[in-house]
Amino acid sequence: MDSKLKYEFKRKLEELEKYKGRGTELITLYIPPDKNIADISSQLRNELSQAQNIKSKQTRTHVIAGLEAILQRLKYYKKPPKNGMVIISGVIDLGGGKEKHITDIIEPPEPVPLYKYHCDSTFYLEPLKEMLVEKKVYGLIVLDRREATVGILKGKRIETLAYTTSNVPGKHRQGGQSSVRFERLREIAIHEFYKRVGEKASEALLQYKSNLLGVLIGGPSPTKEEFYEGGYLHHEIQKKVIGLFDVSYTDESGLHELVEKASDALHELDIMREKRIMNRFLKEVVKDGSAAYGEEEVRKYLNMGAVDTLLLSEDLRYERVKFKCPVCGNVKEVTVKENSIPEVICEKDEVKMEEVERKDVILELAEIAENAGTKVEFISSDSEEGAMLKNAFGGIGALLRFRAEGW
Repeated sequence: MDSKLKYEFKRKLEELEKYKGRGTELITLYIPPDKNIADISSQLRNELSQAQNIKSKQTRTHVIAGLEAILQRLKYYKKPPKNGMVIISGVIDLGGGKEKHITDIIEPPEPVPLYKYHCDSTFYLEPLKEMLVEKKVYGLIVLDRREATVGILKGKRIETLAYTTSNVPGKHRQGGQSSVRFERLREIAIHEFYKRVGEKASEALLQYKSNLLGVLIGGPSPTKEEFYEGGYLHHEIQKKVIGLFDVSYTDESGLHELVEKASDALHELDIMREKRIMNRFLKEVVKDGSAAYGEEEVRKYLNMGAVDTLLLSEDLRYERVKFKCPVCGNVKEVTVKENSIPEVICEKDEVKMEEVERKDVILELAEIAENAGTKVEFISSDSEEGAMLKNAFGGIGALLRFRAEGW
């Protein structure tokens, strides 16, 4: 899914998730791409006649209005769109005794997996949220003879699944034991540890089998080689091993080191591309080179056409609000936290300005960038570098074509 479309889809679901009805009156209708529209309309008319029996007058009125709105929208479709569609309709509670009827059609990025009519006090969004979950997975195993950690790389996120320590004795034998006997006991302990690691790793990774693209193993030599060549993994996991890599750590930090070391093998992954872009940005910032950050500075460079690549944190939640003076018509734009309602006074007439437009800052900046032929990168906060963009640089950065003199 295109990064911008994914971001817009995610924001849409976040908005819908906030809506609440006063009763079980918010309707969600899932329509798969192969479903017959005439059949759906017929079923909804049945629901309409059933809705007449709802005891609560308010709920009855709202459900009937929602069903009628959906039936009206369906008249414009001969068949569902390519991926099907999800229609939501109902009266949402705005608080303070206010309410609003909304009807919306969502064309999702993946095929709608089921036909479902759902009526509740919230919209039913789980199948849509599932579309945002990264399905491609890499298994990660790091081990030495003291400990082992198993995890996954899922999209841009590294998750730890299992950790275990060994009972393998050190290389120096206890007094009274022959060196041969001590070495034999030590080899048995190593074998048992590898076996336990293999079982834990196999159990953890088999649940991802259908989406598991590969498995990476890290550790010092000869541990990782002994473990791999000993066939301790389940055969389905063993055959997906795509590389062995030297790593210094075998705890959770070792998983991050393994991903770094395997960068060539994983160079197409989003997380590696993000790391490369962010490292380039950070180098430019350190040497005071071709980089800018913070909304105000980046916005100036964007308007000059000086930005080569715009970096936007997916987790930034700000809005760009346009106000207009009701007396002189002056317009002013300010950036505010999501859903906040600022009071803006016209400097000329000293009257309260009226809000006329509100946009997501990330989408607004992305639009300006695209119109200027600037590349846009949506950066998640799942990596250390991505978190740094959000927390240290205000979630907005830029790699520049040129710097403006005197700034």
